[in-house]
Amino acid sequence: MILIGADTHKHTHTLAAINTPGGQLLDDKTIPASKNGFIEILDWARSLPDPERVWALEDCRHLTGPLERFLTTTGERVVRIPPNMTARERGQQRTRGKSDPIDARAIARAALREGIDTLPTAHMDAGSLEIKLLLDHREDLTKACSGDQQRLRWHLHDLWPDFKIPVGALDRTVWLERISRKLSRAEHCARVRIARDLVRSLKQHTRRARELQSEITTLVESKAPQLLALVGCGALTAAKILAETAGVERFSSDAKLARLAGVAPIPASSGKNNRHRLDRGGNRQLNCALHRIAVTQGRTHEPARTFLAKKETEGKTRREALRALKRHLARVIWRALQPQATQNQKPKKPPAAPPPTTPRAEPDSTPALT
Repeated sequence: MILIGADTHKHTHTLAAINTPGGQLLDDKTIPASKNGFIEILDWARSLPDPERVWALEDCRHLTGPLERFLTTTGERVVRIPPNMTARERGQQRTRGKSDPIDARAIARAALREGIDTLPTAHMDAGSLEIKLLLDHREDLTKACSGDQQRLRWHLHDLWPDFKIPVGALDRTVWLERISRKLSRAEHCARVRIARDLVRSLKQHTRRARELQSEITTLVESKAPQLLALVGCGALTAAKILAETAGVERFSSDAKLARLAGVAPIPASSGKNNRHRLDRGGNRQLNCALHRIAVTQGRTHEPARTFLAKKETEGKTRREALRALKRHLARVIWRALQPQATQNQKPKKPPAAPPPTTPRAEPDSTPALT
């Protein structure tokens, strides 16, 4: 088998082919980041001595997306390599320095060292990609609104120190209209004009963010209604899970999904000391989504509260108990998103409480938290 590592940039891609299991360099090549370049590199790969090959791309979606989609649509197998893994591998090589060919070899050898079967496989999931694009756009609008709100508050404080605006009021149309009327009656000056521009921008961005949220909710209800049935998982959190997993069939077990999310504890044992430590790596967006569900369930869901109380009686802190709950939620989500779990399901509102019993695929003493 041949492993082809790709160091991707905006204008060029550099690829290096190594053999397995030895890891010797067979050839490298630099191509333009264009469709003709992709065709050229595929012809180059097919000319290599072994017809069985796997492509290893550094996980930089804005740079690798076009190449990844081209390779997957042509039937090539593609795995993703975290950037920090590439840096570690480059530091262990005999070749000193940094260049595109060195990085491409480091990516290929990182995939060889970690094991191809343990890495997430690139998967064409148009539905998840659409949700991710809309979700990212909404988050950008929300971030822009936060900056505009801060600037507007300071301008209003300078104009009217006694005018108190409650927390969260600038997210509401009624308050924006009230401020707009107050500004229209004020003496015209540069500060008033800036404040009126900020109010108009907030109205526009807030309206568009709500429209996007409605659109995202509709997509989630049609693609994965079973996620909305999970207590504590709203439409935006479910959308984040779908966007970041990009097809749960990429993961052969819930443990691999948990590792991607950074909720699987890392062994840190030595001698007689048997312990685990927190994983600070993984996909932090997916980790954040699981954390929101865990915190909500810890407040409102009786099985989750029982689970957390049990972990605390075992000597764990509240934060450690939440980590254990997040690891269990990764298992629940992985099972819920399996293809057989989505058949014959229609969009429905999340139930107020879970079903009385939840079937399990294997014996497990952990309470069902769905």
